[in-house]
Amino acid sequence: MIRDHIEKRFPGEHQNTVAVRRYLTTACENLVNRGLADPKFVSELASGSNQKFWACVSEALIADRLRDKQFGTRNTLGKGPDFLVMEGNRRIWIEVVCPEPANIPTNWLNPPSGSVIQLPHEEILLRWTSAIKTKVEALIGSSDGKQTGYINSGLIAPNDAYVIAVNGCMLRGGRFPALFGISQFPYAAEAVFPIGPYQLRIDRETLEVIDRGHQHRPYVLNKNGAKVPAYTFLDPCFNRISAIWAVDLNGGSAIGNREPMVVVHNPNATNPVPLEFLPADDEYVTMDDGGELVFSKA
Repeated sequence: MIRDHIEKRFPGEHQNTVAVRRYLTTACENLVNRGLADPKFVSELASGSNQKFWACVSEALIADRLRDKQFGTRNTLGKGPDFLVMEGNRRIWIEVVCPEPANIPTNWLNPPSGSVIQLPHEEILLRWTSAIKTKVEALIGSSDGKQTGYINSGLIAPNDAYVIAVNGCMLRGGRFPALFGISQFPYAAEAVFPIGPYQLRIDRETLEVIDRGHQHRPYVLNKNGAKVPAYTFLDPCFNRISAIWAVDLNGGSAIGNREPMVVVHNPNATNPVPLEFLPADDEYVTMDDGGELVFSKA
């Protein structure tokens, strides 16, 4: 059933199509055969919903990237985060989300040939903040009390780490990954730290640059003009989030395309994840420099 549905999604016999199709099929089948898939995985993959398809594929591709890790034993599949991996005797939970491109301009997602398209950076960032918020509430519960959360339900223990893996593949501008925002840092960083665009301050009289740096942006305005917080990792309420694992995976690596991955670590995490534990091209950390927080690559 998995193979048949992926063939319908990616029809044709071009060698690139065949390679991507084979890779996605293998990743999905391995997830099921290893006993790591949610009981609804196959039915949702084949449901016809584009969102559910890529949510399932995201889980399979994340699991494939974790193939060298030891997966922990779980009491019940389908309850709690998507994956449990072990670092020695320590448990690290990984929750996967693939934000759909709501309110993203069509000409960005499917750009006309030869045209110049403006980067909808705020719209994309809002998709990241929304996706992360959803998985934060899955962990600690919702502010209205309607969602209990994994911690309060006892699914996640006090010493367990919790990583949110966000696959931004549905937010791409055409064929190109869109993992980095207007600040030149990952959207994942802009969503959890108040990092805005890079700016220069210029003296009006001398026209010399007198200061430079990133804007302080603690909020992003949504389409209704409401302020959406963008400082999650500076709020102690969210110290149980260990890191954001930001990826852009759609199977393109099977034909040599770049599928970037970065990890943004929470400097205030109760249970941090070690550097180099998660597969990534780069990792970002925050250091205290004389009372100032400095955000940079590790």
